[in-house]
Amino acid sequence: MNKKELVTRTTILVRFSEVDSMGVVWHGNYIKYFEDGREDFGNKFNINYIDFRNRGLLIPVVKIACDFKKPLFYGDTIIVETRFINCEAAKIMYEYTIYREKTGEIAATGSSTQVFLNLERELLLDFPHFFTEWKRKNGLI
Repeated sequence: MNKKELVTRTTILVRFSEVDSMGVVWHGNYIKYFEDGREDFGNKFNINYIDFRNRGLLIPVVKIACDFKKPLFYGDTIIVETRFINCEAAKIMYEYTIYREKTGEIAATGSSTQVFLNLERELLLDFPHFFTEWKRKNGLI
């Protein structure tokens, strides 16, 4: 259970290139919005992808889920809420909620799981030291 909750809220304007011929956001773009949320989270909490790479680590997504609730449309402004899920296993987990900013309606929810690999692409079974320190600094352990 989290001692502290780490959450970001990322604002995104739905672009024309993200919608289908009906003006509805194509389903695959929701996963991109989750990625935007993860990247924003990493930048705001000083744990971005470059930090991992510079320490000889890869953090591929191994599981992702998205539950669609309401469609999004061209021109909508959305909020991607990204919540870090603290866990005991050597993985990084997030939960997401995408809101339509104007109405507050939930458009989608989801989750993702990433694991730690070294540069030889071997799975690490323990948290890297710097990640444990990051968790400690942010009140998670």
